[in-house]
Amino acid sequence: MDEIIKAISSDGFVSVAVISSKDLTERARMIHGTTPVVTAALGRTLAAASLIGSAMKKPEASLTVNINGGGPAGTMIVVADSDGNVRGYVQNPLADLPKKASGKLDVGAAVGKDGMLSVIKDFGEKEPYSGAVRLVSGEIAEDFAAYFAVSEQIPSACAFGVLVDTDRSVLAAGGYIIQLLPGVPDGLAELVERNINDVGAVTNILSSGGTQPLVELVMKGFSPRVLERSCVEYRCSCNRERFLAAVASLDKGELEDIRAKGEPVETICQFCNSTYTFELEEFSLIWK
Repeated sequence: MDEIIKAISSDGFVSVAVISSKDLTERARMIHGTTPVVTAALGRTLAAASLIGSAMKKPEASLTVNINGGGPAGTMIVVADSDGNVRGYVQNPLADLPKKASGKLDVGAAVGKDGMLSVIKDFGEKEPYSGAVRLVSGEIAEDFAAYFAVSEQIPSACAFGVLVDTDRSVLAAGGYIIQLLPGVPDGLAELVERNINDVGAVTNILSSGGTQPLVELVMKGFSPRVLERSCVEYRCSCNRERFLAAVASLDKGELEDIRAKGEPVETICQFCNSTYTFELEEFSLIWK
């Protein structure tokens, strides 16, 4: 079961949110049939969105992340609810690239960096909050760190990873967001940076020990206190009623075309591939 752990240092100046997201990343891979490099890109984005979404306290709140760096993977869209449950879509799930000389998946090249990362926070009232930054590397973690620094003005360090097996299944996935809170004294940032360098690849920790050891390593020397543990999953909110409403909202010309063809309307959810078929009789009220 995937989970999020949130913790804070004993002095209250450093917070961390850690996620293990193997299952939800594997679920996304199976739905979209992604290549390993796209699995890694989408999986990192799912982990980031889950952590950020889980920090939105209102039950009706939602978060939408949109990344388009001009790379062969195309646009990625990930939506999270306030519990950290996520769903995602990638424009070109079959994009593939050679590995780097180091043997690692070249996520940055698949995503590209000629574009933007945008985050929309909808709290269910008034206008949603929107922030956007130019992509730094397309490697996802650095891009989210830039988002926090520019759009939310919070000093942050992020690390996300996805380990893919030879059969393309997900062996481990997840990461963390660590942030310095207001009033942090001099010297603590250097200690955080040292811890981050010592941790190395997050998937190594997650595959061998899970989220708790990752919290302890990232927060070494800070006597972290766990504030919250929660389970998260890949969860789509689509249903027949929503898709029927979406079809009904088409402009008059498109609706007349549907009526003229006299055939059932088939819709497919881009997030979970669920198919909904509507008979013409279901649109009778629209055409009256």
